[in-house]
Amino acid sequence: MATREGFKLSKEERKRRIFSEDFKIKKVREIEQKISTIAQVSQQYEVRYNNVSKWVQKYSTSYKKGVRLIVEMESDTKKLMAQQIKIAELERIIGQKQLLIDFQSKIIELAEVEYGIEIKKKLENEPLSTSGNTENN
Repeated sequence: MATREGFKLSKEERKRRIFSEDFKIKKVREIEQKISTIAQVSQQYEVRYNNVSKWVQKYSTSYKKGVRLIVEMESDTKKLMAQQIKIAELERIIGQKQLLIDFQSKIIELAEVEYGIEIKKKLENEPLSTSGNTENN
C-alpha cells in the first residue's frame, strides 16, 4: 500500500512549484467559507503557513491588511445621534445659565456702587463653623 511519505516532494521540488492565481483564489475562498483552514491547506500542499496567509491577504474579499471592518448597528447610530442632540441642548442651557449668573453678578456690582452698600457677603471675613454648635458670649 502506498503511503503519503512516498509522494512527498523534496525541498528542491517544492521550491520550483508555482501555484496559479486561480488555485490560490480557490483555496482562499475555501478558507473564507471555513471549508478548510490555513493550516490544513499548508499541510495538504506542503506550503509554508506564512505563504498561505499571504494568499489570504492578497486574494481575500473580506480581509485587508491594516483595515478593520466595523459594523455599527442602526440602533447604535440612533442612540449616538440622540446623545449628541442631548449634549448640544445641555450645552445651550449651561450657556444660558452662565449668562444669567454673569448678569446677576454685574447687577449686584452696580447696585453696590450706586447705593454704597455691600450686598455680596465676603466669606473670607466670616468665620466658618465646622461643628453644629454655636457659642453665645
